[in-house]
Amino acid sequence: MQPRTTVQPPSSGRSLEHPARDAIRLEDVLHALSDPMRMRVVRTLAGETGELSCSVFDLPVSKSTTTHHFRVLRECGVINQIYRGTAKMNALRREDLDALFPGLLDSVLRAAADQDLRLGRDGG
Repeated sequence: MQPRTTVQPPSSGRSLEHPARDAIRLEDVLHALSDPMRMRVVRTLAGETGELSCSVFDLPVSKSTTTHHFRVLRECGVINQIYRGTAKMNALRREDLDALFPGLLDSVLRAAADQDLRLGRDGG
């Protein structure tokens, strides 16, 4: 079983489990990044310096499917989620991913952007 850490904001009873840095596995990260909707979330977060609320993401799927995608990203160690009031905030775990898999995230993000150019897509 993978070690987990619980991130709990001081003023809220709600908490979310995240894998500890040393428990993040390459195959889990690659699985999380293999889905186009999850890549869209990661690409958006990679372009930001801070946290983004789940409501910022306008994915062309149902709310329950969106929730599933965020859960996969969190449980695989790609994003950090924390409740701030009633909002669930998301941030890329770039420092952890870069420490464990140097260059992986930048390479995947660059490849996704290159693919969009090659296929004439807007990166959405």
